[in-house]
Amino acid sequence: MNPKPYGHIVPALPASGTAFAAGVFDERQVRVAAGLTLAAGAVAFAYAALARVYLPIQVVTSLFFVEFAIRVAAGLQYSPFGVLSRLLTRGQLPEWVSAKPKRFAWSMGLVMSFAMMLITNAGIRGSLPLGICLVCLVLMWLEAVLGLCLGCEIYAALRRRGWIGRDPAIEVCSNGACAGDGRADRRS
Repeated sequence: MNPKPYGHIVPALPASGTAFAAGVFDERQVRVAAGLTLAAGAVAFAYAALARVYLPIQVVTSLFFVEFAIRVAAGLQYSPFGVLSRLLTRGQLPEWVSAKPKRFAWSMGLVMSFAMMLITNAGIRGSLPLGICLVCLVLMWLEAVLGLCLGCEIYAALRRRGWIGRDPAIEVCSNGACAGDGRADRRS
């Protein structure tokens, strides 16, 4: 029995008629989900930084940990922000990107949200949680607004250096991160 593939399996693209070799995600949904997490994180950060009220950041970092755990384990389509992003992008043509670089980026988000959840719920206050939160907000802003997935870029750099094996199932990366790896950047 084959394991369930990670990401969406697209049988054929309308433009080229060819199928992707592995799972993909809709970049539009990914960016909307990043925008939603950015909004929640920014509100929590504002409460912590300006009013010194840390309960929102404790709740949001715990929510983000669950969100990223679901994204890494099952895919964006099953996470709370992923479901909402699918509703918000309904009716738009998908812009497919390979799932593996996104999974790597979300794994980074999982580690950062876990650290933030531990730090904030342990009662640590001040510049440490605010600094980490600010870095996370910048990363979410880059993804949501500019379409720049820094985790995907790191994944591509690790692949180019040979630290992650070449994978023929990685066919299209956001912002051309697969360029220079002999990959065609196919989008529908």
